[in-house]
Amino acid sequence: MIRFLLPLLFIGSLLAAQAPSTFSAYSTFIEEQIAGEEFAGAVSLVVKDGEVLHRGAFGHADLEEDIPMAEDQVFHLMSMTKPIVTLAAMLLWEEGKFKLDDKVSSYLDGFDNLRVAKSVTEGKDGPTVPADHPVTIRQVMTHTAGFSHGLSGSKLDNEIAMALYYVPQENIASRVKTLTELPLIGQPGKQWSYSASPDILALLIEHFSGMTAAEFLQQRIFALLGMSSTGYNLPEEKAARMAKLYKQVDGKLVRDPMQMGAMGNQVFGGSHGLLSTIDDYAAFCRMLVNDGKYKGGRLLKKSTLEMMTSNQLGDIPYPAGKGFGLGFGIDTEIPKDGLGSAGNYYWSGAYSTFFFVDPVNNLFAILMTQRSPYTGSIGEKMRKQVYSALGKQ
Repeated sequence: MIRFLLPLLFIGSLLAAQAPSTFSAYSTFIEEQIAGEEFAGAVSLVVKDGEVLHRGAFGHADLEEDIPMAEDQVFHLMSMTKPIVTLAAMLLWEEGKFKLDDKVSSYLDGFDNLRVAKSVTEGKDGPTVPADHPVTIRQVMTHTAGFSHGLSGSKLDNEIAMALYYVPQENIASRVKTLTELPLIGQPGKQWSYSASPDILALLIEHFSGMTAAEFLQQRIFALLGMSSTGYNLPEEKAARMAKLYKQVDGKLVRDPMQMGAMGNQVFGGSHGLLSTIDDYAAFCRMLVNDGKYKGGRLLKKSTLEMMTSNQLGDIPYPAGKGFGLGFGIDTEIPKDGLGSAGNYYWSGAYSTFFFVDPVNNLFAILMTQRSPYTGSIGEKMRKQVYSALGKQ
């Protein structure tokens, strides 16, 4: 036991001793990414033991207008919406509104007669078989319900993406109705498949709370944590601070016309949709690293957060050393490169926004850009740069 503890004590003292100047290489890394046109600009933050070790705005928020990136820039979170909405649903779970293994069909219409595609290559009109198990709320939270996000490039996934995101939806109920009318890509509970299922959570929040997801998030999370620049819609003066989205084409950045707006949104979803700033998302991460507490009280129980950030997949196949909890990806082992901790949890967004929380070292880091298409390599490089700056090599 002593042999095991000594390295941890050494690492802990090494982390605590770092000064902000040790992050100069991380700043250089971000600047090099901008110079290489990986993204136009970024805002970055690293916090340990409540102390800001690194903070900076880099590059441009708008290349055409020559507007530099600012620390209070507004970003589309895209899938970094998912952890917030999942946590919101768990607030209702703590109140006893539902059990995790309840059938979704007990609360929402459209889930009784789900069909599963026999082949994703034949599209939505190809042959199907009945779902052999009812979809549960736990499966919705863990992406094991058989739904899709429409991202794989198969004929079925292309049609799913078109139906969910390129055909106007009236509200979250209409999007979920569309989702249930499309074939599942696998049987419920049999595989992990990244999906739009958190949209179902947003509709369940409406069902249990009597509020829209936007109202519930504002009252139960954003107002308490001081996240004053976060929402599905922002007032004009804050919407004007939204960084422009750029896509990389042949190694060059060009404006992406598909960027969602910051005003007039009516679909208050769980898979994406929230806008935020790095300081607001830091308030969310600070609550996480503090085991559900914030300066005004407790948002959720420590035991609830521990369950959310523990692997919930059981025997379902997933990459070695990784797992998935309720709304978060998890490192179940120390990464092979040694840069990180077992128990880290994280997620990212389609416009290349990233965060991770290291509860072992009381640490979190956030990097926000607006770049498409998404590439996870930026997040991997971010992790390595942060831990290298902290001396964990």
